[in-house]
Amino acid sequence: MRGAKPSTIRDYAALLSEPGIAFKRGDRTTAGRIMDAFGDRQVDAVTTAEVSRFLRGLDREKLTPRNVNKHRQVLAAMFSFACRADSYGLATNPVAGTDKRREAPPARLDYYEVEEVEALARVCERGEHRPTLAVGEEEIQVRAAEDRQDADAFRILFYTGIRVGELLTLRWADVDLAARTLLVRRNLSAGEETEPKGRRHRYVPLPDPALAALARLGSRDEFIGDEDYVICNRWGRRLDASALRRRYQRGCEVAGLRRVKLHGLRHAAGSILARVADPVFVRDYLGHSKLSTTDRYVSAKHRPEDFDRLNRAFAGAPAEMADTAVDKFDSAGTAANE
Repeated sequence: MRGAKPSTIRDYAALLSEPGIAFKRGDRTTAGRIMDAFGDRQVDAVTTAEVSRFLRGLDREKLTPRNVNKHRQVLAAMFSFACRADSYGLATNPVAGTDKRREAPPARLDYYEVEEVEALARVCERGEHRPTLAVGEEEIQVRAAEDRQDADAFRILFYTGIRVGELLTLRWADVDLAARTLLVRRNLSAGEETEPKGRRHRYVPLPDPALAALARLGSRDEFIGDEDYVICNRWGRRLDASALRRRYQRGCEVAGLRRVKLHGLRHAAGSILARVADPVFVRDYLGHSKLSTTDRYVSAKHRPEDFDRLNRAFAGAPAEMADTAVDKFDSAGTAANE
């Protein structure tokens, strides 16, 4: 666990909790499956067959393959430590001989286009994503400033592709409007500020819409010192991520947009950029450690030139065939709807 991020420690703690512990919120209690099955066992008495039966029991509980694999991963890490000569010196890891569950491939990427994000931003600027009206002139002005900040926060996420935690920990010292860059050197993990994912700082070049959004935020009357947060609450403190997500969800609903997660703004940045840039540029822009991660964005939606390239390759076929087929399809659909 040394060097693990707070979110990883939190997840491990949840899986290793005792059964029946009440959650902080709601009336649910912890399942405590690992402690229930192995908590009272001697470490050298647990067998591979026993671990396999435990994992099959999770399958019967209808846990997702990903969730079963998380339990398996925690057990593997525990027994891997027990195999060290300076701990229990186990000869073998009983989890090593068990099967990892096949997980479903990542879902198809869906993301907003420029006009959709701008529609969301306009809704926020007008304060239409708020569930209640403000009372009093001073509160109205405070909320108006927060609404404008919400709009520009979503624009920055979309036009730069930075992560939500990277935006919420961004200070004005990290922003250089003259050089059109921002420095990503922090992230959020379980509510704590940590290094960025991959522990690598990176400079992000700013396109015009992101530059304009940051310039508007920098023109406010307070909280613009080097160590002040770019996105902050009304008292200048770091904005809560859950609050930003709630505002985003309400804004999308009011704007009439289909449901896409807030992290989808990062997917949008990568996918739209991949239409015009090579994968290496997209990888570096988003801060991916592996090019294989970027490949998902490259194939998310086809670029217009892809169709031109395909049509040139199959130039022998009469082009009017496609136009006629599309016209017939559209006519049939219109008639069915009528």
